[in-house]
Amino acid sequence: MNRVVEERLVKFSLFGQDFSFYTDAPEEEVEGAVALLRQEFESDAALFGKSTVPSSKMLVLGCLRIAARYVELEQRFRRFRQGQEEDIDRLVRKVSANLDESG
Repeated sequence: MNRVVEERLVKFSLFGQDFSFYTDAPEEEVEGAVALLRQEFESDAALFGKSTVPSSKMLVLGCLRIAARYVELEQRFRRFRQGQEEDIDRLVRKVSANLDESG
């Protein structure tokens, strides 16, 4: 079944600047992403103050912090997957050994 997804225009404001883009992402994904941006940039504004750092620099700093968190989560997930694979391998060997002993 072919699902036709139409792009729609998304608009939001940060630091008094208007942003807009087209996307076919689900509404809740877009809302979550914009909420994450707002949360990240509000914490930047609290750190740097509204008048001392240009909004473009705050946007870049916020994006860098989000990217750093993404990289950290990706590494943690990779370690988690590796641990799960090792646990599964260990379990398979244990079950296989028990089957060999009883067979």
